[in-house]
Amino acid sequence: MTTAPQASRPTSLKNRIAAGQALLAPGVYDALSALLAQQAGYDAVYLSGASIAYSALGRPDVGLTTFTEVADTLARITDRVDCPVIVDGDTGFGNALNVQRTVRGFERAGAAMIQLEDQGFPKRCGHLAGKSLVPAREMCGKLHAALDARHSADTLILARTDAVAVEGLDAALERGEKYLECGVDALFVEALLTPEQMDAACARFASRIPLLANMVEGGQTPVESAQALAQRGFRIVIFPGGTLRAVAHMLQGYYASLREHGTTAPWRGRMLDFDGINAVIGTPELLERGKRYE
Repeated sequence: MTTAPQASRPTSLKNRIAAGQALLAPGVYDALSALLAQQAGYDAVYLSGASIAYSALGRPDVGLTTFTEVADTLARITDRVDCPVIVDGDTGFGNALNVQRTVRGFERAGAAMIQLEDQGFPKRCGHLAGKSLVPAREMCGKLHAALDARHSADTLILARTDAVAVEGLDAALERGEKYLECGVDALFVEALLTPEQMDAACARFASRIPLLANMVEGGQTPVESAQALAQRGFRIVIFPGGTLRAVAHMLQGYYASLREHGTTAPWRGRMLDFDGINAVIGTPELLERGKRYE
């Protein structure tokens, strides 16, 4: 696994959240998508575990990805961009000891915030049916393990509960209360079903801890703008899989057009040319830097 320096990414994210500013973080899945997000002006990005499964494996988010696959992807991203990265750590890839390895590895790879969830194995996308949960006590042990494992308190721990779909809203809020008591830095109640449930979560927690809202197109939670969610009380808003779904839709059209026409000419207005992509990824600057060592 390659590593990236910590630099100021975790500190900048912690300061931004502490200042009370609502944060909009788009989903990314590799270094290029993260670079494009940074160039678009985002202050943070969200490394989606589901999108790694989609892009690296061509498979759904059902617990097939591993710690090393996520850590390697994270390290390649933080080597290329300066903005803070919130990383989806799934269940920590095992028990409390696995969680500690995950936190240490993600922190070395440059994570600013690490998300951990209370699903049982095999875990699955929070907006798929059939999820299971570990006992709240077990999850609390994993969260304590995560907090003990991090090298710096600037590396934030985000606790996610999937209990709404399994045990109902009241149980999810009770789990959130227990996780807050563990000392985590932010809270994520996944797959809230209605605006009323979103407001209930904010009423319970928003004044005490930053809350994350997860926007999944076609998922269980009503999709709202970052501005509307901030007014409800959410401090972090992610659109984790929208990036990959947009890319997949574009590629379907591109491949169909190329097969039909035998040329990319009909798509030239919707794609970068050779010089265009090299400008985006910084080829001229990199070649110029290389001349210093000739």
